[in-house]
Amino acid sequence: MHVDLYERIWMWGATAIIVVFLISIGVTTFSQAFVPPSHIETIDPDEVRSHSEFGEPGVTIHADGSATVVVQAIMYAFLPREIHVPRGQPVTFRIATPDLIHGFQIAQTNGNAMVVPGYVTQFTTVFEEAGEYLIVCNEYCGIGHHNMFGTLIVEENPSAITGAER
Repeated sequence: MHVDLYERIWMWGATAIIVVFLISIGVTTFSQAFVPPSHIETIDPDEVRSHSEFGEPGVTIHADGSATVVVQAIMYAFLPREIHVPRGQPVTFRIATPDLIHGFQIAQTNGNAMVVPGYVTQFTTVFEEAGEYLIVCNEYCGIGHHNMFGTLIVEENPSAITGAER
């Protein structure tokens, strides 16, 4: 059977693209061991509420101005419900849940993570604009899912953050 030159070029090109695609999937799957950020550190879901770190969620401001925010995602709330962080400084979120899969999305920012029971989810971001941001659960977690929200307040002046949150 005769195949036109241009058709052969397209067939070889398509085959090459498929081979490159399969090789790249194989390399990243077997040699790089990529895992999502929530599957690195484990925690017993039954101990989240009494855990030394997650038992009292809140904000810690460090000497260099950065902040660590510890959050519990429970059916149908984020604890703490209101979070105050400094503008222009790295903010590390550490989130755990004792019950279901939840989402943690800070609207209008790049803060978005999945919270899975048994794992600690951690990500770091910098908020360049002061203001109030909505935190929502973007994974359906049950009948009260629509009530699962919180508020992130990015303060212009880090000293305005109250001592109870330090």
